[in-house]
Amino acid sequence: MAPRSSVRWTKSRAPNRRLWLLLSLPLLALASLHAAAAILRGANALGRRCALAGAEYSATSPPHPRPRIAMVSFSAEENSGGGGGRRSFRGVMDAVGGNKRAYTERMGYDFIDARRLVDPNRPPNWSKILAVRSHLRHYDWLFWNDADTVVTNPDISLESILNVAIGYSGLQASPDLVVTEDFNGVNSGVFFFRRSEWSEKFLDTWWNQTSFVRFGSTLSGDNAAMKHLIDSLPSKELGDHVRVSPMQCLFNSYPWFPTWKNAYRLISSPLTTWRGAYSDGDFMVHLAGLDEKKKWIAKILRELREAGR
Repeated sequence: MAPRSSVRWTKSRAPNRRLWLLLSLPLLALASLHAAAAILRGANALGRRCALAGAEYSATSPPHPRPRIAMVSFSAEENSGGGGGRRSFRGVMDAVGGNKRAYTERMGYDFIDARRLVDPNRPPNWSKILAVRSHLRHYDWLFWNDADTVVTNPDISLESILNVAIGYSGLQASPDLVVTEDFNGVNSGVFFFRRSEWSEKFLDTWWNQTSFVRFGSTLSGDNAAMKHLIDSLPSKELGDHVRVSPMQCLFNSYPWFPTWKNAYRLISSPLTTWRGAYSDGDFMVHLAGLDEKKKWIAKILRELREAGR
């Protein structure tokens, strides 16, 4: 009888072990995601450098007159720009306006709220083209940033960002467009344009890409149109006039938090994630594609106040 008892004991315990393993796997995965979030939030402390060798450009280059720079943004709140519902931009500009104005006043730039230029015949995102085109002639450089962005390190100047992205401090010369890339390629939510004939022509051509216009979607088509134009440029023109930042986190970081979508991106594109995830010390965080934007902004601004920023 003893051997039978031993066999029954073994068979009864085996399913319990398998059940325990099945139940523990999601917990282990969740713990791994939270660990990844903590690592990415501390990426700069772990050695990531968003502004690679930024100081040496200004230190070794001859002095130039300071360029006139303006930050441009808007939020088309009456349209709930960005898809409405939980992803609405309603109240976002009021929430971030003080942050951006304080930064520009500190650095000696202008801040332009261009909501009056919104064209009601297109999704609001397209009107960033009109906003930049209208004001570009008054400045040497314009820095467009979507309303759902927050300056998180006001000690970093826009000149230093451009110096790093371009590779030298001669901001009066080409290139004319400075952008970053994320998982989907070029991102049109944050970018720089230099005052030039090439920039004006590019902006006009971008606005005329009407086949890309999309209504009733969180993807309005302006980003796809910009990407199409850049991809269509001849190689010499592309090299002369467009720069892609070597690190997305130089001026367009995304918050990384534990979700299965972010986990997939981390596994499939770890280097892209590393280059773009928001970490303490980054210049700007961009809440691209996130719901509850006002809550995120309130949380970020609270953290900045606690850190003395």
